[in-house]
Amino acid sequence: MVEAKLTVAGLRPVRAPEPSSRDVLVAVGDTVEGAIEACRPAFPGSGERLLVVVADALSRHGVLRALKAGARAMLLSAEATPARLAAAVHSAHRGEGRLSHPVLACLLNGSPEPAGPGRRAGATPLTDRQIEVLRLMADGHGNEAIARMLSCSKHTVKNVIYELMGQLQVHNRSHAVAHAVRTGLI
Repeated sequence: MVEAKLTVAGLRPVRAPEPSSRDVLVAVGDTVEGAIEACRPAFPGSGERLLVVVADALSRHGVLRALKAGARAMLLSAEATPARLAAAVHSAHRGEGRLSHPVLACLLNGSPEPAGPGRRAGATPLTDRQIEVLRLMADGHGNEAIARMLSCSKHTVKNVIYELMGQLQVHNRSHAVAHAVRTGLI
């Protein structure tokens, strides 16, 4: 039970309503770990609650820990504008996940994949054109926009994407971008 004490002239202490499982808890701290620890005394069962984490610094371990604690959204303090914070809270309330680009990059940046057969460590299996298309995909551009930017046809862009997905052995555009970020291709 959380008790809120008001000290405004003439008011007595008031009990805050019991938190429900649909309430969104916003945890703020210097680090992701600090934010999670700060919310534990108030809500010991925060793993069952909808959690939004806002932190000054990220670590891969902290992000994973926050996800295990029930975090639905995470933002760096520097990017937590009122609009982004409101979007994160609304997203968490709907049960959706929302990770900002820096948080996602922190999560995905692990050790690079080991070199496969016939591939030396650190070698990029992609051409310069494929990497450029991958970068534009990561920026959220569709095939038409990529074609305009690279002065080629949509058909060419589709072929480049098809080839790079085959070389990276990924299933879709999102998987391709995540793989590229994780392995340092982009």
